[in-house]
Amino acid sequence: MTQSAALDSFFVANPNAIACELTAVRGSSPREQGTFMLVGPTAIFGTIGGGALEYMVIDHARRLIAEGRAEAAMDVPLGPEIGQCCGGRVAVSLHFVDETLRQALTRRVAAEDQSMPHVYVFGAGHVGRVLAQILALLPVRVEVIDTRREEIALLAPDIAHRLVALPEAVVRSAPNGSAFVIVTHDHALDFLIANEALARQDATYVGMVGSKTKRAKFSSWFVQQGGDAAQLEQLILPIGAQGLGDKRPSVIAALAAAEIMVRIGEGGASAGHARTPRQVGVASGF
Repeated sequence: MTQSAALDSFFVANPNAIACELTAVRGSSPREQGTFMLVGPTAIFGTIGGGALEYMVIDHARRLIAEGRAEAAMDVPLGPEIGQCCGGRVAVSLHFVDETLRQALTRRVAAEDQSMPHVYVFGAGHVGRVLAQILALLPVRVEVIDTRREEIALLAPDIAHRLVALPEAVVRSAPNGSAFVIVTHDHALDFLIANEALARQDATYVGMVGSKTKRAKFSSWFVQQGGDAAQLEQLILPIGAQGLGDKRPSVIAALAAAEIMVRIGEGGASAGHARTPRQVGVASGF
């Protein structure tokens, strides 16, 4: 489920909600300025960092709902006074979510959904299914690609997927900066997909399940096909190794997810894509 869909579901279940935003951060804090969460009578959407701070804000927001108040402000030291040791201080604004603010939040979350990096998982087998479930919890747009209808059917219902005859064609049409994880049932198909991914030269991650022997065979084949040997440095093969030697699908998937997020983070940092805090409260002009 996308964040936009989750937000819509939250508003349906919580027509009376309070938007809680970090409007100022001094020193160390669990989250940055501009971070927000929504608090309803029995549910929340998002997080401002958890811990004692978040519990305090949730309690305050629910008092506003119960008392019918539209807004409030909090100034919270993140120290021993509240049982946290961050050492900083945050200002929190609380505003009742009227239609104008609801639309602003909806636009913001939709824009964040659209800006999330794409991760394509080629193969809906044991590793691919677990990897997709892990990635679905992270700030990426994951899609599973496979040629086998029976394997696609085993995916969790909220995982985006595509049944295709030519998976390598998906690589060609993927957005710039996409990540490609290749875990199919067919070594020849793996090679074709990896060849397309490496040829793009803009991928944040290209990884393939396998062994050192498979890497050697692919490298030889890739060069024979006219590929640039230098591009092989971009290929992670085997994925999810991390020196553990544990070949269980769930372990490989977890470690591969970490690899992918590190590469995506490195790519964003090198491109200067640092997150710009954006305020959502009344004072921000939304």
